Amino acid sequence: MPDTTDCYYMGSSTRPLFCFGVIADVQYADIPDGHSFVGVPRYYRHSFQILQRAVRKWNQSQKLMFAMNFGDIVDGKCPRGQSLTAVEKVVGEFEKFNGPVYHMIGNHCLYNLPRDKLLPLLKIPHVDGHAYYDFSPTSDFRIVVLDGYDISAIGWHRDDPRTLEALQFLQEKNPNSDKNSPEGLVGLERRYLMFNGAVGRKQLEWLDSTLRDGTKLKQKVIVCCHIPLDPGASSKEALLWNYDEVMNVIHRYNCVKACLAGHDHQGRYSVDSHGIHHRSFEAALECPPGTDAFGYIEVYDDKLLLLGTDQMQSTEMCFNP
Repeated sequence: MPDTTDCYYMGSSTRPLFCFGVIADVQYADIPDGHSFVGVPRYYRHSFQILQRAVRKWNQSQKLMFAMNFGDIVDGKCPRGQSLTAVEKVVGEFEKFNGPVYHMIGNHCLYNLPRDKLLPLLKIPHVDGHAYYDFSPTSDFRIVVLDGYDISAIGWHRDDPRTLEALQFLQEKNPNSDKNSPEGLVGLERRYLMFNGAVGRKQLEWLDSTLRDGTKLKQKVIVCCHIPLDPGASSKEALLWNYDEVMNVIHRYNCVKACLAGHDHQGRYSVDSHGIHHRSFEAALECPPGTDAFGYIEVYDDKLLLLGTDQMQSTEMCFNP
């Protein structure tokens, strides 16, 4: 990760404006440990223990205004008959946090439950099944949560126009019979996989309107999405299909200071050409027993300070003047 130690001399206020907890890719399942498709060990039961420790730590701090789950609370390998029980178990643990919890949907969530069941369980504000929304923890800041599976081959009914659009898109972009295989795809084209998705036209218009409103109110904005929005903060295989379109909207405004994500699992950090910070978080799922990956973010007027636990690296993200 880039060295951000110089930021300490920028004269931040000594007390944060507010703080919030972060965790990504718990991917709990009551099954033995396994591996990802590239051989990375995965600890399906231990990840729930990480969440338990996270909630306990967040509550002990007594200074967090809310917590954010960056998606994939249960794993795709969870036996189908256990999906609802597994989701309810993880949601129940999040609800032990002494404050609001804001969720976003990931591909593994959608492997387990359709949107009409999943969104109410996660208490995600939704219209017509879409899972994007925003809120303002203070008058100076706004959090924007994107639905990275707005256009997707998973989660919608098979004959839904958004499913059909995604399947046609994949057919054009990925020649492999297995649409989760990047074989033969070059560079950033490797993102055209079925476990990713796209932000649809209506959501792009909503994002533009929301950022315009934030600009008028002189707010600083933090954009959150399960899928990363910058190649520097993600493997090529884990990017949003139309990350470039989303970033074109974001770059029209100066209000967005950071984009936060899950999905990539390794944990990466970048600063794009417009000075926006991108941070994808380390996955709880891939922490061996006895280790953790969660943290909280202190929000200042001039920076975000991620204070990570164990596998989640602390990161200071200083805003451009």
